Amino acid sequence: MKDYYEILGVPRDASQEEIKKAYRRLAMQYHPDRNPGNKEAEEKFKEINEAYEVLSDPEKRRQYDMFGRVSPETSYQQPYDFGVDFGPFSDVLEYFEDLFGFGTTRRRTEGERGSDLRYDMEISFLEAARGVEKEIEISRLERCEDCGGTGSYGGSSYSTCPTCRGRGQVFLRQGFFQISRTCPTCGGYGRIIERKCPKCHGSGRVRRRSRIKVKIPAGVENGQRIRLSGAGDAGTNGGPPGDLYIFIRVREHELFKRDGNDIILDIPIGFVQAALGTEIDVPTLDGITRIRIPPGTQNGQTFVLRGKGIRDPRSKQQGDLVVRIIVETPVNLSGNQRRLLEEFQRETRGGTYPESEDFMRKLKRFMQENHGS
Repeated sequence: MKDYYEILGVPRDASQEEIKKAYRRLAMQYHPDRNPGNKEAEEKFKEINEAYEVLSDPEKRRQYDMFGRVSPETSYQQPYDFGVDFGPFSDVLEYFEDLFGFGTTRRRTEGERGSDLRYDMEISFLEAARGVEKEIEISRLERCEDCGGTGSYGGSSYSTCPTCRGRGQVFLRQGFFQISRTCPTCGGYGRIIERKCPKCHGSGRVRRRSRIKVKIPAGVENGQRIRLSGAGDAGTNGGPPGDLYIFIRVREHELFKRDGNDIILDIPIGFVQAALGTEIDVPTLDGITRIRIPPGTQNGQTFVLRGKGIRDPRSKQQGDLVVRIIVETPVNLSGNQRRLLEEFQRETRGGTYPESEDFMRKLKRFMQENHGS
């Protein structure tokens, strides 16, 4: 016959507090999580639990002291238990939850915050650059007006949850292990509404479609998100509402391209305009402005209009508008145009194409150095 007092290392007249302390010390020492693969420790851990199960219960201990055993009627040998009372293990459950990391659920005493919501919004390039106010429609959970968010009908009172008996938790037990879970009946509050509100069915919230005005600041970028505090789902049991996050998608513009806070604008001009110089109209966020293109302007040359870009929403600094000139070569020439160009080519003298002439000098030098020609 097993000597449970000897297993726990306590005298036969040990107090309940002494038995509990001995059990905690030995259970920590021989717990399988601290002795992986150690069969001897596993058997010792089972003996320790068996001894504590008997000696921690006054009636079982009395039977053991008198008869050296415990009657089957009072034995805790069920493989599963979904109730609340776990006999001698209830008073040390929280200790093992904290020690080994299982079952971190506690009874809820306050309401829960509502869920955050997401809304994807597409705006134009100009709306992003200038800022805009949009009205959107979302589906969200709002506080039930009939019950004021309490979930009860006509001020109905609360009663103790019959599933968890007010603890807010239920326990799954298998062998010597037990894990706590939030009570599915009361949601962890330990109490239930006696008469539920017929409109929200006791949840305190109802789903509605709501229209909200959203102010998009000037300078918002593609992929940026905007948070509207408190515009998400309503909280439960008096908890705060969640937030609404607006995710911005900016459509591409047919003329403008964004580079940070600068705007890039490609403007094509004819090669004659580039050669002789001209004036061109340039679109900006504020309207049309006119700039002068000097004679001899090359392809890719840029002209910067200071402060005509996008305003940074944080620093408030204004970017620039960068005009990039694209010199276009003429196509589909008429016979007369071709003759004029050929005559122009014959009249061409040195210095007309400085970049081309410089390249040819470098090419000739390369050929001489590498091929001896």
